[in-house]
Amino acid sequence: MTAPVPKIPSDPIAAINERLTYYSDVVTEWVRGNIAELAVAAAAAVLVYLLLSWLKRRAAKIAREREDHAAMASIIARTIARTGKFFRVMAAIELVNGYANAPAPLARTIDVLFTIAVVLQAAVWLREIILGLIERRASDSGGEHETLQSAMVLIRLLVSFAVFAIAAIVILDNLGVNVTGLIAGLGVGGIAIGLAAQGIFSDLFAAISIIFDRPFKRGDTITYDTTTARVERIGMKSTRLRALTGEEKIISNSKLLEKEITNNTLSVYRRVVFLISLVYHTPTETAARVPDILREIVEREGAEFIRGGFHSFAPSSLDFQLVFDVQSEDVDEMFTARHAIGLGIAKRFAEEGIEFAYPTQTTYTAAPDGTFVMPYAEPQKAAPAPRKKA
Repeated sequence: MTAPVPKIPSDPIAAINERLTYYSDVVTEWVRGNIAELAVAAAAAVLVYLLLSWLKRRAAKIAREREDHAAMASIIARTIARTGKFFRVMAAIELVNGYANAPAPLARTIDVLFTIAVVLQAAVWLREIILGLIERRASDSGGEHETLQSAMVLIRLLVSFAVFAIAAIVILDNLGVNVTGLIAGLGVGGIAIGLAAQGIFSDLFAAISIIFDRPFKRGDTITYDTTTARVERIGMKSTRLRALTGEEKIISNSKLLEKEITNNTLSVYRRVVFLISLVYHTPTETAARVPDILREIVEREGAEFIRGGFHSFAPSSLDFQLVFDVQSEDVDEMFTARHAIGLGIAKRFAEEGIEFAYPTQTTYTAAPDGTFVMPYAEPQKAAPAPRKKA
């Protein structure tokens, strides 16, 4: 059995007036029968409204006066200061609705409006908290402040869209609207936009990751692949670096984060490795003293001796390895210490009579029977001068 089709009234204006009159009579009767309850509820509603308004003004004053805008107290104050008038009014009216037994049509209307006010206000608060936490996380980004401000425009837009889209779905769902199609449409639209701007969003999120995670900052010297350069600017799409050889390097943020990055600025010390080659005819007693000599030179220059000793038999030399640390992150100090220690080794070895090796080859000449012969022929005697005829 099908439901009857509702009839359209012949006079819509008269039908509306009749319904409004009905609501007016219901409200009038409710007010006359609950005067005492309404008076108490109205007084309580005014107090609630005034209290919420005072909290809003107080929070706004605290937010303005605090110097550290990234502090948690400032974020909470700014969030409370964003309390809207619609929410304060509906919170006060809902108190009256719950205490004074309002008629069913009026109660339903108040409940719907209160639900809308709560959801929208919660969305505003949530957006403010999320943005505040993002700014707090990036508060010590230093040189990347300009990049953060540029990124925050898009971040604020994305966060606002996401939060209020969820709020709209919640409101429509509470009103009895089927939101399944809306959710599916938003999902498909989001996927389409993400695929269309995949490269842009990838570099943007990489820039945000650099700012928040701080693997490096502007002014740091980093190494990736075979490039060593100083970071000059972190943009929303690319990072600009100044190579040690002077040229400018530009690489997209997403590509940069895919690589293994060495932040040379954050080094607590600089390690130097020397390979020292001595001639093969160095006496074993002298070679045994080499580690002590190296330690003495390194410690005299203020560096930390790590290890030093024989390394390998090379084709033309006995190789010794020296490893020491310069307790400074400054590259210039490491260069100065390496220079002083290198010259100190050369001077001390000269005093000790220790010879450095260089690539040499010795050639032996053999006779047809395999016996070694001198690599040069015996000098021949000069032939006697011929006699003069008489």
